[in-house]
Amino acid sequence: MQPSDQELWDQAGTGSGEAFGLLFDRHSRAVYNHCFRLTASWATAEDLTSTTFLLAWRHRDRMRLANESLRPWLLAVATNAVRTERRSLRRRLTLVDRAPHEPPSADHADDVAGRVDDERRMSALLAELHKLPRSEQEAVALCLWSGLSYPEAAAALGVAEVTVRSRVSRARSKLRAALASTLIEETP
Repeated sequence: MQPSDQELWDQAGTGSGEAFGLLFDRHSRAVYNHCFRLTASWATAEDLTSTTFLLAWRHRDRMRLANESLRPWLLAVATNAVRTERRSLRRRLTLVDRAPHEPPSADHADDVAGRVDDERRMSALLAELHKLPRSEQEAVALCLWSGLSYPEAAAALGVAEVTVRSRVSRARSKLRAALASTLIEETP
């Protein structure tokens, strides 16, 4: 038989992280869904769920359950966290509105489109990169993407320089074959 919320809450009040973890496992989905319904944002709901349980942990030694379930109290805390988040957002928006605005000097549509294309190409490249052996992935990341020289990468990986050169060469060949339209820049 599983312990009740009251029993777990009493244990959490004495500092039991395991008991609090069980309470989190038991109620986090309900809190998360409640926050989503109040915000219509999965990301915000996730943040507010974390905030709710952080507040619960901070008040664990002072708050006593009125009934056997912690859920009503958690949902009330979540509702208050949503209100606080909305007030903060309103304050930030008010500050932004008060700030002097200069009209944009250029159309950013091309920049945005370029970023979207870059993300699409990078996703395709990453998908192919993850098919390579880990050693080749590391060599590509260090030499081609982070600009380390072959000797620097060899020192970082704890292998010979010739091994790094070989891994980079093999990875380039495989990536060129997989992504014929993607150019892999040459490194020193």
